[in-house]
Amino acid sequence: QVQLVESGGGLVQPGGSLRLSCAASGFTFSSYWMYWVRQAPGKGLEWVSVINSGGGSTYYADSVKGRFTISRDNAKNTLYLQMNSLKSEDTAVYYCAKDYESGYDYWGQGTQVTVSS
Repeated sequence: QVQLVESGGGLVQPGGSLRLSCAASGFTFSSYWMYWVRQAPGKGLEWVSVINSGGGSTYYADSVKGRFTISRDNAKNTLYLQMNSLKSEDTAVYYCAKDYESGYDYWGQGTQVTVSS
């Protein structure tokens, strides 16, 4: 069965950095585009970034462009999100999600990122 397990969240001060990881199993990871999405308190899901199956193409929401970097290691079945220059508005639960027809069909349990002084 498909499993996506996020890790790496935590409490960080504004301007700080975190690196999220997502360990994937149960499907051919290297064949799928993968997403990072987030949900801030009291808000809906927000698309953050997406990467193609080979890792050569990446796209970002305007709110994180220039600060976040998505990457993947297909040999390790792992997706990453490097987050720099974090802001309070980045506080959210972050999920990795598997692509399905330009949407998501599976996502993990999420990892909490809190940006606060």
